Amino acid sequence: MNLGLCYSRLRHDEKLLLSALRERDHTVEKIDVRDLQFDISDPPSALTDVDILLDRCLATSRSTYLTEFADAYGIPIVNSAETAQTCADKVETSLALEAAGVPTPETTVAFTTDVALSAIEEFGYPCVLKPVVGSWGRLLAKVESRTAAEAVLEHKETLGHYEHSVFYIQEFVEKPGRDIRVLACDGEPLAAMSRTGDHWVTNAANGAETDALAVNSEIKSLVEQASDAVGGGLLGIDLMEVGVGDDETADGYTVHEINHTVEFKALNDTVALDVPGAVVDWLESVTTESTHSDTMTGKAVQTEGD
Repeated sequence: MNLGLCYSRLRHDEKLLLSALRERDHTVEKIDVRDLQFDISDPPSALTDVDILLDRCLATSRSTYLTEFADAYGIPIVNSAETAQTCADKVETSLALEAAGVPTPETTVAFTTDVALSAIEEFGYPCVLKPVVGSWGRLLAKVESRTAAEAVLEHKETLGHYEHSVFYIQEFVEKPGRDIRVLACDGEPLAAMSRTGDHWVTNAANGAETDALAVNSEIKSLVEQASDAVGGGLLGIDLMEVGVGDDETADGYTVHEINHTVEFKALNDTVALDVPGAVVDWLESVTTESTHSDTMTGKAVQTEGD
């Protein structure tokens, strides 16, 4: 397999993948997307000498456009433009999950501070305000009073960027001090962990404690449905337990976020599975399927000398 790893910064996750790929004697082309120019008709030469591209861009905008161009050029990429676009925007994700019948927190979107405040009052306190684009638990606000709501809305409006004028309001889900991250490939869970912390945002990037978690049948089913809803691929799917009783068992789960350029270093340190190795296993299968499909349809990825 000749894989093009597209990045804007090589994090520990990418280094783990590079090591796993090279241990299998795969050829890896490291492609810094900041150095590329994307013509609307002809792909950059850096993208044409590979069997498949892997999007590991840190910036959402770069990831979105990279996948769009790769799809337009007919170059296989993980994840697809459809998946990247849906997962990059929380509104798109919520709509996709709702349409697929996947349980997800009650959500309302408003375009002005007055209407957003009215929606928050209808939710009651506490509720949650999130940016429509973002990760690592940044810029989330747990709103616990009207005074706090007015202040947060004013701050968002003053920031000026159009994304901060889209007010994404969600119910506050009472969870047992943790949430669940499942790493999945085309809906098949590879590994899962719980993330536990004192803060209401239980995110590994914010210092939450992680523990390996066995995937039960309900989680497995929801992960498969959620993956299908957003177009599949290599995903980090986040769930919260709801209705947890004294016996610490959940009445159900709700899917609240899906990450399309998922980080997995914390998961790899938590579970027994060789996570980057398992991801490479899947990439090998995807590349084989892509090559077979191109051969059957008479298509081929452009290579040097074509």
